[in-house]
Amino acid sequence: MLTLEEYIKMANDEINAIAYPSAPSGLYSPIAYTMQLGGKRLRPALVLMACDAFGGNVERALRPAVGLELFHNFTLLHDDVMDNADVRRGMPTVHKRWNANTAILSGDAMLSMSAQYIGQVDPNILPRVNELFHRTAMEIYEGQQYDMDFEVRNNVTINEYIEMIRLKTSVLIGCACKLGAIIAGASAEKAQALYDMGLSLGLAFQLQDDVLDVWGDEASFGKEIGGDIMNNKKTYLLIGAMQRAQGDDAIELRRWLNDSYAIRDKKVPAVRALYERLGVRQAANAAIEHYNALALESLSKADLPKEAHSAFERFINGLVGRVK
Repeated sequence: MLTLEEYIKMANDEINAIAYPSAPSGLYSPIAYTMQLGGKRLRPALVLMACDAFGGNVERALRPAVGLELFHNFTLLHDDVMDNADVRRGMPTVHKRWNANTAILSGDAMLSMSAQYIGQVDPNILPRVNELFHRTAMEIYEGQQYDMDFEVRNNVTINEYIEMIRLKTSVLIGCACKLGAIIAGASAEKAQALYDMGLSLGLAFQLQDDVLDVWGDEASFGKEIGGDIMNNKKTYLLIGAMQRAQGDDAIELRRWLNDSYAIRDKKVPAVRALYERLGVRQAANAAIEHYNALALESLSKADLPKEAHSAFERFINGLVGRVK
């Protein structure tokens, strides 16, 4: 097994080697820009780790791993348009640097590119790989729709939120793990165990993102802190606060949610203080620990060699306390 950093480097090298057509520049330049912004590259790294863990040829997993990262970035491109986000990874989003139409079309092209890359596997496993990828893609679209539906609802429950992030975020991490296992020739049972690990890992990852959006360091996080608060986004924290707030706290929370002209420097600290007073930060941290434990439980069922098991265990535990 290699280190996580080595898997990430392999993925980055392959991404940097992508030969984009020179024309039309208006289509391909935003894709190159997006992929060169970097990112954690956790999804392609997980594809490579899973393949290696089951004794597969990591080189054969490289193109599908990059395909999954292309797909992930396609979803971010479109998400940024829907959310009207200005910054991604510390740089202007594509729809801000170019325009919304460019972001949508370049995102469409990235989706097709991702399918081309993911399909570069042994023909014997191509049906399984395609079924996994397209099922995952449809679940992600469902998750995005739920996320948009939540914007106009004030009665979203924690369980509904968890299901939404399972679809929108977790299934792609589970897909990365299972994809690598399939390429390596792992049994269906072991591949599923690693998929289940990825689902729990994804839930912990997204909940940590919710926490970092409120309490993270902007330079490390790569996004403007407090964006979820300013957009009244239904996160684990806001839903928890809405359920817990009573009396003056409930009045103050409703006031901030209804203030369309709130100043960031006032709203974000005020809502952050409310969250702390209501104990939702502690609740989120407890949920992160819970899903991390579930991830470790599923990992044990994959029956990996000791070295591979330890590598995934370090990866899972590394989510707790991450700053970006």
